[in-house]
Amino acid sequence: MSRFLGELEVGPQGLGCMGMSEFYGAGDESESIAVIHRALELGVTLVDTADMYGPYVNEELVGRAIADRRSDVVLATKFGIVREEGGARSIRGDRDYVRASVEGSLKRLGTDVIDLYYLHRVPSDTPIEETVGAMAELVTEGKVRYLGLSEAGAETLRRAHAVHPITALQSEWSLWSRDIEAEIVPTARELGIGLVPYSPLGRGVLTGRFTSAADFGADDFRAVGQPRFSGANLDTNLKMVEDLRALAAERGVTAGQLALAWVQHRGDDVVPIPGTKRIKYLEENVAAAALELSADDLAAIETAVPATAVAGDRYPDMSAVGR
Repeated sequence: MSRFLGELEVGPQGLGCMGMSEFYGAGDESESIAVIHRALELGVTLVDTADMYGPYVNEELVGRAIADRRSDVVLATKFGIVREEGGARSIRGDRDYVRASVEGSLKRLGTDVIDLYYLHRVPSDTPIEETVGAMAELVTEGKVRYLGLSEAGAETLRRAHAVHPITALQSEWSLWSRDIEAEIVPTARELGIGLVPYSPLGRGVLTGRFTSAADFGADDFRAVGQPRFSGANLDTNLKMVEDLRALAAERGVTAGQLALAWVQHRGDDVVPIPGTKRIKYLEENVAAAALELSADDLAAIETAVPATAVAGDRYPDMSAVGR
């Protein structure tokens, strides 16, 4: 059954492709392409990438995967995070950068139009009106169909939406990350903006597949200075995952399926984009979209993973989140 992000119709669940290229250890391109193809077979239509993943190579991978089935895909990508030499990052949203970014993405994706084009993070030195105004020009020119923002705050959403309709807000939202619920989600719904939760499985940890920091590979970003996945914070958080696993076992599903179903039940305007590099986990994720949870089920899940009990911030530097 379809869901709507604003006026954009998509499947009930999307596919995040970031981890196919980096951050979560080595990937395999042929297997990743097979995952994308299987996702489309299962009714997943929203495929999500960004120019900074790789950088650039994830867009190229997605472009190759969808080259012969473009009409089956609602293609989303993002711009605005600039990766610099030495690992530093900056955020840009000036008009010239918007226009240069879209041309690069179109070429790498092998398409003449991007269905949903996001500003990946809100810059501190460019008015959101300038950035969204430049993005709106791309809609007029037919290079982009719909506009989105990622990790934007409530006031930014209002200002951006006043320039051009914003179709979707992509933010981290899961049992582990509920900070957007107080102000940002109500604002998005007031404006008719759909919600696209990324990392709905707590960057994979809510699946129950990890039992200690040693389970993260050396090239996995979770193992390097991420507060939520380090030291005593991780010990606290893994205890909650054990409680979630026990609850899931009682219902004959996996912990990840229960956590993902919880996100799917946040509303009909919510389309999570769990990421995976394996067909097995893709199929588990898609099956979670069909799980029916009662009010008692939802209460039990939130008791197992209380909103205020998660230890550690999402990022070492939270300054660009909710701006």
